[in-house]
Amino acid sequence: MSGSARFATPQPPNKAEMISRDQLIHLFNRFAFLTSQPVEIAFVGLDVKRRIADAVQDQQEAIAVTTAIQEEILVEMGVDPRLGIAFLGKVNVVYENDRDLLVKFYEFAAKEEMACEEAELKPEEFAEKMNMQQKLQEQQLEMLKTMRKYGPDDQSAILEMLHEQMVNANFDQNASFLTNEQIKEIVQTRISPFFRAG
Repeated sequence: MSGSARFATPQPPNKAEMISRDQLIHLFNRFAFLTSQPVEIAFVGLDVKRRIADAVQDQQEAIAVTTAIQEEILVEMGVDPRLGIAFLGKVNVVYENDRDLLVKFYEFAAKEEMACEEAELKPEEFAEKMNMQQKLQEQQLEMLKTMRKYGPDDQSAILEMLHEQMVNANFDQNASFLTNEQIKEIVQTRISPFFRAG
């Protein structure tokens, strides 16, 4: 057995199994549009939020409904829905070098998660969760602004510490940022390896 045969890299799907970048963007945008419509003004037959909420009340999984909605969009696009849903699991491999598309893909996944949570939570619980999410995003933005003040090596050290913090917290969202004080300590520790915080 040759060395290259033992460590074969996964092959991307053949062209017949792929969805184009433009098709993916259409799917992402259409799903975002449908899931963003308030129940009161949603078009007849397109009341996605109500469909998801009704499914949850009927003890169905919200994710099954969002997947069905994605399949309907794929059918509208002339794409085999089974192929399309299967391909979503390969997007980050096939388009690994397309940062813009990957950002849109992760936004799409976040919108799906949000649509499910909105259906599963009581209105006040969902509003509280959105408020907490907003505060978390503000803290993350503040961290990024602070990081920009430092050079690439310091930024790498900061991101490494953030990753370690998230792993130790089992990827809890509340561990997804560092305070300004933590960042300063990381940078000072890099500058002076003998520095010890009191």
